[in-house]
Amino acid sequence: MLLINDITFRIEGRALFEGASAAISDGWKTGFVGRNGSGKSTLFKLIRGDLHPDAGGIAVRKGRRIGGVNQEAPASSDSLIDIVLGADAERAALLAEAETADDPQRIAEIHMRLADISAHSAEARAASILAGLGFDAAAQRRAAAEFSGGWRMRVALAGVLFAAPDLLLLDEPTNYLDLEGAIWLESFLKRYPYTAIIVSHDRDFLNRTATHILALENRKLSVSAGDFDAYEKKRAEARALALSFRARQDAQRRHMQAFIDRFRAKASKAKQAQSRIKALEKMQLVAIPPEERTTPFRFKNPEPLAPPIVRLADADLGYEVAKPVLRKVNLRIDHDDRIAILGPNGEGKSTLVKAISGRLAPLSGDVIRSRRLEIAYFAQHQLDELRPRETPLDHVRRLMPEASEAQARSAAANMGFGAETADVLVERLSGGEKARLLLGLITSAGPHLIILDEPTNHLDMDSREALSEALNDYAGAVVLITHDAHLAESVAERLWLVKGGSVSPFDGDIEDYRSLVLNAGRPEPDRTEIDARPSPRQTAAQLREALAPLKKEAEAMEARLDELNAILPRLDAALAEPGLYERNISRATKLHRERAALTAAIAEAEEKWLAALDALERARTEV
Repeated sequence: MLLINDITFRIEGRALFEGASAAISDGWKTGFVGRNGSGKSTLFKLIRGDLHPDAGGIAVRKGRRIGGVNQEAPASSDSLIDIVLGADAERAALLAEAETADDPQRIAEIHMRLADISAHSAEARAASILAGLGFDAAAQRRAAAEFSGGWRMRVALAGVLFAAPDLLLLDEPTNYLDLEGAIWLESFLKRYPYTAIIVSHDRDFLNRTATHILALENRKLSVSAGDFDAYEKKRAEARALALSFRARQDAQRRHMQAFIDRFRAKASKAKQAQSRIKALEKMQLVAIPPEERTTPFRFKNPEPLAPPIVRLADADLGYEVAKPVLRKVNLRIDHDDRIAILGPNGEGKSTLVKAISGRLAPLSGDVIRSRRLEIAYFAQHQLDELRPRETPLDHVRRLMPEASEAQARSAAANMGFGAETADVLVERLSGGEKARLLLGLITSAGPHLIILDEPTNHLDMDSREALSEALNDYAGAVVLITHDAHLAESVAERLWLVKGGSVSPFDGDIEDYRSLVLNAGRPEPDRTEIDARPSPRQTAAQLREALAPLKKEAEAMEARLDELNAILPRLDAALAEPGLYERNISRATKLHRERAALTAAIAEAEEKWLAALDALERARTEV
């Protein structure tokens, strides 16, 4: 389906890819992971042809359609259902042509093709996808201009899912979904019959959808089978193995160097010393994958307060007296509570936390807070309150006007802004860095309650783990709204469900809620929701027969390459044995010759394998 061959790409002199290669096969659901700013979105642009690599190439099988969400749906007067239906360009073109065509043969061809792509069920499929993403029947008939940008992003996502491209590119699709939408999308992607590459920092989402992981590290690409947890395990094992072998190599080098230093000047040992010098020069050190560390979050612990710290008694919450969003809310929050709030967007989750924080007065009833209660409230819109032309250090100085320069810099460092980033303008910070700054500022005084409304939208996976660890170490109370199921599961001990104008404890865990959403809350997708146009799988039997000889040769070459690569670690381990060069220089020499011959054989086998893959790919393109 997709072949990325030895690409190099630079932006403003900075290399994002250097000799990077990867192959993605038909039907794979591939999670694409890497640090923020490493180049994941750039690779999508390269695949679509919006950018071109400086070297190497990217090939998508001939005739395959590529689709992705580039921007939100326009704020037009068209209804949501019409926008989604229009996303299938072929169907729309056929329907338009059918209205003007007068050639009977062409009219027949049009209607045959419309039948082939199940045009008769298109509206039902589009409506089902929109429902899964949170739009009820009434909302689907409303104009797109009536919805905010975040909701129009969902419409754009619905459009590309309805169009069902052969290669689906999704860049952080859950960032503009609620937990319910993310759960539905997981289910949809599991049943998606074509190929998908998904950029996501949501561990649970990748574990539930990905059959393979495409990783971008150190400007290189690698592909491994399995979900994210499997990838992370393999990565840790590979690093541990490399560290172990490197330690043996370092010990061997020190031993050889000590022999050289001791006996180089002695005539009786000069020959052996020279032999070790040559061996030392030829020794190739094992490359250690760099361990990328994420700056931890730190939340200052508060002074304890007597429970409850917040109590809601028969509270009606909302913005108009005649139209409360939530009615008769009776809840309490204690000083050590960990609460995740569940419920679809638009049901009142943000209304509830605004009332808890004091940003929204109750329409009736009471919201009672402890007299000395300090609350830190984080919401995505607050990122706009940061001053773009000031630095993180400027923000800290504003927060601590009496602090010395050293104290201000120390406080900035505790928020994750050391010497390299403390003086960078906020407008040049990444979304994750802005979120980190805002979290640091609002929690600097040691609040008794931290309220987080979708805190992870701009955080990569390591930063999400760091946030989870910090919240679990924090001694105060936490109220959390998030679409990241992993964060909710790792932090929350209680769940509240906001739905139908009320708030109630949810008796179950996130997995129970996932089942509730799919079985009762939203339609579970099936194949009828996905475009029924002829797919690569419908002709799979003929393709397999035509390509079998070439595929067999490629597999044989790959098996041979695997066999040879399996021998290499054993030779390296033998060469790394302490004292080998001192005890048995002839064996060491023999092992070096064997390794050189093996390296040459591996190179030859790799060339044959790549040639076989190239022949197979050309044949597939011609079919």
